[in-house]
Amino acid sequence: MNWDIAKKDFKRYLQLERGLSNNSIEAYLNDVNKLESYCTYTQLPLDAIQTRNLQQFLLFINDFHISPYTQARLLSGLKTFFAFLQIEYLITTNPAEHIEAPRLNRKVPSVLNIQEIDALIGAIDLSTAEGMRNKTILELLYGCGLRVSELVNLKISNLFLDVEFIKVEGKGNKERLIPIGQQAIKYLKIYLNEVRAKGPIKAGFEDIVFLNRRGAQLSRVMVFLIIKDLAKKIGLTKTISPHTFRHSFASHLVEGGADLRAVQDMLGHESITTTEIYTHIDRDYLQSIITQYHPRS
Repeated sequence: MNWDIAKKDFKRYLQLERGLSNNSIEAYLNDVNKLESYCTYTQLPLDAIQTRNLQQFLLFINDFHISPYTQARLLSGLKTFFAFLQIEYLITTNPAEHIEAPRLNRKVPSVLNIQEIDALIGAIDLSTAEGMRNKTILELLYGCGLRVSELVNLKISNLFLDVEFIKVEGKGNKERLIPIGQQAIKYLKIYLNEVRAKGPIKAGFEDIVFLNRRGAQLSRVMVFLIIKDLAKKIGLTKTISPHTFRHSFASHLVEGGADLRAVQDMLGHESITTTEIYTHIDRDYLQSIITQYHPRS
């Protein structure tokens, strides 16, 4: 079994059968490349790898002080690779199958309360074209729980405002429909009709919703900078990013009693386990209320 051929076939499998994004595919291949480098150094052929060899590899990697999260992700990538080899090359066992990943302390994401969100949006100067665009961006990030990549790639042809839905392309090129509220619809229409329609539009970006002042697609970095500047403007000490609005969207829905499966669908999470992190936020919030107001606390 040849490393180059196996990696080439694995890449094709991830693209065609798993439908993963280019970034995800690159991450998987990087995991395999690390193992290949180790096996080349130890003169271990691909078809001779056993569980104890992978355990030695993980110990070797650990010496570089790689975080438990990175080690867990690396192991997950290798399990997928060897599972593929079982299917494609009929190897008898998956040497990574029974190796346990390091325990992870799941980090609860930072969220904004509604007063902080209102303050950020209220700090936008609506007298400028960029200001109206930026307000629309924040209304969509918070109102629909979009990833920043989904926001900057949003298409006019995927806006169904008459039925109050938008269609976005998420991870792995998977499309999903998300309900959009009246507030976001209001500012989206103002931006499209009164700002975007009057500005320059470069060829190739006619269907993209959010454009920069030169008429090209707005970049992810620009959205980060917009939010950082607003946080500085209102003196917000929390470290926030576009993803903070997505976390806040989910957290506020769960706090309000929304069904977890519905939140999972809106966020585009493959596993309900990922969405369940927001129940921890809700419990932390309730605990803080008890601590603050209960006489026995």
